[in-house]
Amino acid sequence: MYKALTVALGLSLAATGALAEAPGEKLPGTASANYQWNAPGGEASQALRLAGDVKAGQEDYTAYCAACHRPNGSGDPDGSIPKLAGQHPSVIVKQLADIRSGLRDNPTMLPFAVQLRDAQALANVAAYIATLCIPRESGIYQAPDAANLVAYGKKLYDKDCSQCHQPNGYGVNEKLYPVIAGQHYPYLLRQMIEIRDGKRRNTHPDMVRVISKYQDAELVAIAAYQSTLATQAQRLTLQPRFCNPS
Repeated sequence: MYKALTVALGLSLAATGALAEAPGEKLPGTASANYQWNAPGGEASQALRLAGDVKAGQEDYTAYCAACHRPNGSGDPDGSIPKLAGQHPSVIVKQLADIRSGLRDNPTMLPFAVQLRDAQALANVAAYIATLCIPRESGIYQAPDAANLVAYGKKLYDKDCSQCHQPNGYGVNEKLYPVIAGQHYPYLLRQMIEIRDGKRRNTHPDMVRVISKYQDAELVAIAAYQSTLATQAQRLTLQPRFCNPS
């Protein structure tokens, strides 16, 4: 099985490519002794205190986000562009604020993120994205070994991931833990590898600690399982909504 996992990893990374380093000055991240996750007082803190205007958020999303993330927020199944649909507002706000401040290195997103006028605009876009339903069964790991790989990944996920991301993959809006149910397998895999390797510098320290022990092949299995979590979802307050692919 381990050999099969390694092969799957190689295919996935070849499909998604490596994340480019952001140009310019970088704020201290996870590798810094002074790093504080979700530090108070910044733009994210301000935006999280604001009520988002869904209509205004839709206008900004259409102008700055839809071309890449698609009008329905489904992203690209090859993992190059993540699904945003149904993501918790708190998560969208934090990631946008971190990209704008330089704490999260994402040179592709930066030119679009900085177009948002202020903290209110961040809150608006996040409120709109939360209303979008997550297309099911798009970006799920597919290979002859899928059943065994997903079963193995479930064991690892239940042991180390479900406490924060929840058994159903819904995360926790109040704690800024993202929805991972329904996310594309290649994107999930790439983000876990980059978190472990210190390339995604705005990560929760607990996530860094947990994921640091995993080898690439084990992360393949976890990502494969996570990509299957878009099942049996119900429409609840601050819970993601799922819909059939369009």
